[in-house]
Amino acid sequence: MEKLDDTFLNYACDVLAETNGGLSGMQIVEYCNSYAIDFNRAIPHGSYPFEAKNKRTALKENLRIFEASEQFKIIKELSELPEFSNNDKAHKVKQLLYTRYGNLATKKISETELIQKTIHWLGNHPTSLKQYESALAKYEGGIFERNTLDDMRLSFELLVKDLLSNNRSLENQIADLGSMLKSKGASEELKNMVLKIIDYYTKFQNNHVKHNDAVNSNEIEYVIELTSVVMKYLIKISDVQNTNGIS
Repeated sequence: MEKLDDTFLNYACDVLAETNGGLSGMQIVEYCNSYAIDFNRAIPHGSYPFEAKNKRTALKENLRIFEASEQFKIIKELSELPEFSNNDKAHKVKQLLYTRYGNLATKKISETELIQKTIHWLGNHPTSLKQYESALAKYEGGIFERNTLDDMRLSFELLVKDLLSNNRSLENQIADLGSMLKSKGASEELKNMVLKIIDYYTKFQNNHVKHNDAVNSNEIEYVIELTSVVMKYLIKISDVQNTNGIS
């Protein structure tokens, strides 16, 4: 079975099972037993106290039983535990995990139907597409959370500039977008809904992203999907012949 490099495993276990700031011996046993059941593996250290000389060794020897994709999932999820939320070393473990073995990640938002369709519709807007794909890559890499949302906003802004043929910031496009949507035959209710979403979207970015590094990781996927839905809609409706007869 394919395995993660032993040097990386040593490093990850040194951090995750560190004497003072890492998982306790009982936690290591509990988590490893849970993964052993999930993946149908027999681990060498399934009870506590274990025979290994220390916690780091026990965790490493347990991890060696799993195959690479399983090791990836375990290390990722352990590094995301609440007790590591303010642990820079654990964050570094996750960053290196995705940098070296990101191909093993099983949950890829870029493979969903919504994202694939948005990429397709952005094909005629290459500058926007470039930033959109950059945002996806950072999100799937599990790092640079603020940068992910920065790139997503920039992609959105570049698209709107393209559609309206101007160089204004996104928050200053509301009136022109409203005129464009009206000319394309959008219902009053949907037009107002889209404009209100963009208004709150720019406020969210300015209040929680642009001036603050403390991004709520639980909101990132939602923001990516919301951005994709609105962008896809704007591209499609911009291709509709104007209701006043001007294409």
